[in-house]
Amino acid sequence: MTDLPKVGENRGNAGKGRPPGALNKTTVEIKTAIIEAFEKAGGVDYLVKLAAEDPRTFCALVGKVIPLQVTGDPENPVGIIFQTVYEAKK
Repeated sequence: MTDLPKVGENRGNAGKGRPPGALNKTTVEIKTAIIEAFEKAGGVDYLVKLAAEDPRTFCALVGKVIPLQVTGDPENPVGIIFQTVYEAKK
């Protein structure tokens, strides 16, 4: 056998990689383990307890799972109003 790379039309499966959208096996296993640990820790009840006892960690978690982009109806776009606490009390 030679260690030279295949050249020409018959290259076998070289360069194909995973199909679009296919997840890495390790990523799937890690996500499955995290979900299982979450369920064993108490699920929603655990998150409620975390929010009460450690709001900083809870908010960091929320920031990771909330979508980064908010979209709305083109006819009724999403609006954001910035105001100070003083302005809000008026």
